[in-house]
Amino acid sequence: MYIQTPMDATTTFIYILIVIIATTIIIRTIAFLMNKMKRFNKNMTAVYLISDIITYAIYFIALMIILQLFGINLAGTLLSLGIVGIAVSFAAKDIISNLFSGIILILGKSIKVGDTIEVNGKKGYVERITLRSTIMVDDLGVKNHVPNSTLTNDYYLQFKPPEKYRVDIIVGLPLNVDIERFSEKIIQKISNYNGLAKNPKPQVFSKEIKFEESRVKVSFWVKDLKDKDKYKLKISNDIRKCMKNVGENDE
Repeated sequence: MYIQTPMDATTTFIYILIVIIATTIIIRTIAFLMNKMKRFNKNMTAVYLISDIITYAIYFIALMIILQLFGINLAGTLLSLGIVGIAVSFAAKDIISNLFSGIILILGKSIKVGDTIEVNGKKGYVERITLRSTIMVDDLGVKNHVPNSTLTNDYYLQFKPPEKYRVDIIVGLPLNVDIERFSEKIIQKISNYNGLAKNPKPQVFSKEIKFEESRVKVSFWVKDLKDKDKYKLKISNDIRKCMKNVGENDE
């Protein structure tokens, strides 16, 4: 029986440390290159897929190297994994389902990075599609991790590209405010902002009328997603002023 000497243990530890450091450097390099590619590549869906596959492959290779350093028989280990795999597959069926669903979504291009979708009442744009989940960012900047199996098996809404840049503000107008005059005033004000799209044009939609107020939706499209919150704040303040001015003129 082979007994590992203190020198062998030290050498093994050094090799393992080298493998861990090398793996970390490679993974960080891939992440760095991904950030660089975002500036030049509009369709990042396939890039994310390749990145995930490479990352998982590197982790797998690093694990196999470490097992070898510990003297574990890889052939026997893989055979054992094959036997136990049947039992494990039942426990990990959701992970496997999400994995294959992610591949279907990416290769089928039914959903792409940048698309605007609504799933289970939550709406946002797709920031990234990984092998296990789709990361969707809503108007508040909150990231929702949607299992890929949900997008291949369940019902979801997919909006046209301009929807990604749309901002909606729900307003409760006092009953003394004329809705048509309010609509004209606020659209005129919104149209003066350079950071907003000229097409589609800003719009005001009537939602419902209650005993105490009339509810409308003010919709506009920003040119740059990063300006969404800025213009939402500006126009919310414009709406407040417009409501006050129209209301005073109507009295």
